[in-house]
Amino acid sequence: MKITNVKVLVTCPGRNYVLVKIETDEGLYGWGDATLNGRELSVASALENHIAPLLIGRDPDRIEDTWQMLFRGTYWRGGPVLMTALAGVDLALWDIKGKRAGLPVYSLLGGKTREGALAYSHCSGESFEEVEDCIRERMEQGFKVLRAQVAVPGTHGTYGTAVKRGEAVGSVREAAPFVEQWEPSLYLKVVPPLFEHLRSTLGDEIALLHDIHERLNPVQASQLARALEPYNLFFLEDPLRPEHKESFRLIRQHTTIPIAMGELFHTRWDALPLITEQLIDFIRCDIGHIGGLTEARKIAAIAETYNVQTAWHGPGDIAPMTHAANVHLDMAIPNFGVQEMTFFPEATQEVITGGPYFEDGYMKVTDAPGLGTDVNEALAAKYEYKSAYLPMVRRFDGSVHDW
Repeated sequence: MKITNVKVLVTCPGRNYVLVKIETDEGLYGWGDATLNGRELSVASALENHIAPLLIGRDPDRIEDTWQMLFRGTYWRGGPVLMTALAGVDLALWDIKGKRAGLPVYSLLGGKTREGALAYSHCSGESFEEVEDCIRERMEQGFKVLRAQVAVPGTHGTYGTAVKRGEAVGSVREAAPFVEQWEPSLYLKVVPPLFEHLRSTLGDEIALLHDIHERLNPVQASQLARALEPYNLFFLEDPLRPEHKESFRLIRQHTTIPIAMGELFHTRWDALPLITEQLIDFIRCDIGHIGGLTEARKIAAIAETYNVQTAWHGPGDIAPMTHAANVHLDMAIPNFGVQEMTFFPEATQEVITGGPYFEDGYMKVTDAPGLGTDVNEALAAKYEYKSAYLPMVRRFDGSVHDW
């Protein structure tokens, strides 16, 4: 079997996605996801102009060799654009391998170790009561784990609260970046009382977590983690920027609250020191931004050795193929922890069919060969790319802050 064509499809059924189709001379094809939120066309260009020509004529079965060629063989390696492009190719090749074998990808990874992947979704609001109401609604849907975020009084556009319930997570934003106004001191004052309220009204029945989104410095993150200890969080997510991993030692010295980190990592080497020094409890890389399943399963294997569990990134700004890859790997590995998920809007589900489904608190996949997803190309072509940016953050004095 040989690769005969690589098609890159940019579509916008609710938000922008970059999809990769790899076709073979035996009629089998596979779909991958190469979406990088706000930089979609950069990835599409890398695929079309630099990567696709290298794949023509190759054996699609040689996934590891292709991965090594595209990562190590190009000298300029890594970074979000190239690793997202590589992930798109990798997922498409795993899709082909599963279809060729007539097996779901989880079977090729060693088979099931569980029947479903414990899932969490997001709850937010302008007030503590709105967050509580959202959590109660999600609990009625069957969720056992939920992320809680609340608007910070006196600021504008708090992260995690701009999306209203019922609106698709990751939907297209304005062509110019939305600018949030934010201050860490105000944020630090409101988050502990939020969880005090939630525990007093909801009890311990529901597992709760919170996303800092890499906005705090090490001292601030340590203060918040210690303040949240009484509320038994499932984990505290992405407390620091990934550049200075040694700063996680300070958090460990001041709290026993579980820490999750990794959505801005791009390779196993980014994650390695936090895992081997046991500075985190959950590794939450984005399979769509670290080179796909091939890299993710290696990271999971390293993490298993150090008793670190997985919590792969699962937002609305990656396509259903990556969500499917998340769950296929979740089903196969022994050190799975929890899986972030989103409900896609109808337009997305019509363009990209199949994928994982939610049932009584868990994400599951069918026994369909490969990743279990497909694309209606004719319909996808009707949804043209729309320029969109991620938000930006400025402090009260006008200076730029990390989003």
